[in-house]
Amino acid sequence: LVFSKTAGFRHASISSGLRMLYDLSKEQKWVITATEDASLITDDFLARFDVAVFLNPTQDVLDESQQAAFEQFIGNGKGFVGIHASADCEYDWPWYGKLNGAYFKTHPPAQKATIIIENDSHPAMKPFKGMKTYTTVDEWYTFKENPRSKVNVLASLDESTVTKSNNDDWKMGDHPVIWWQEVGESRSFYTVFGHTHGAFGDPKVVEHMMIAINWAGKRL
Repeated sequence: LVFSKTAGFRHASISSGLRMLYDLSKEQKWVITATEDASLITDDFLARFDVAVFLNPTQDVLDESQQAAFEQFIGNGKGFVGIHASADCEYDWPWYGKLNGAYFKTHPPAQKATIIIENDSHPAMKPFKGMKTYTTVDEWYTFKENPRSKVNVLASLDESTVTKSNNDDWKMGDHPVIWWQEVGESRSFYTVFGHTHGAFGDPKVVEHMMIAINWAGKRL
């Protein structure tokens, strides 16, 4: 399931993310349903899926009954992959914040910067295997709380490579941007990539997201 409903900022790159996922589905033998219709989020509907990919949703997109259905979906051991603005979503639903790992706070202007590869042993880090850093253009989120103590961090932002900023509000010092965790029997993965159209055309990022989805769905 690919869910990309927005009630706040809408990323133009959602269309590129959907195209990337549909292109991958052919070789990966995924059956994808993409929707922004939150009324579909029921126990019966969710039972069809192994993984929910939250592709740049924003703000308050699910009501209480839909939230309960999604909590049951994860409680049944199904997977979750949060892409970029999944962190800018459902601030009044603490359970979701724990599932995603952190909530968005702010960001400097989108720009080229470098992430530090902290751990390349997770399957989804295969594209970065043996690399100490990776430099690309994206929008580098800062989070309201540092998730490091609660998740398994795979990469963090090298803040010294961010050259365009209006202030220092975005700085965290220790700045995780990619992580995974297990929530009961469920697997959860978050990646900061996905602000730009280009992110979904970057072969390394595409492979990274592809493997994350297969991992969350317990195909790996």
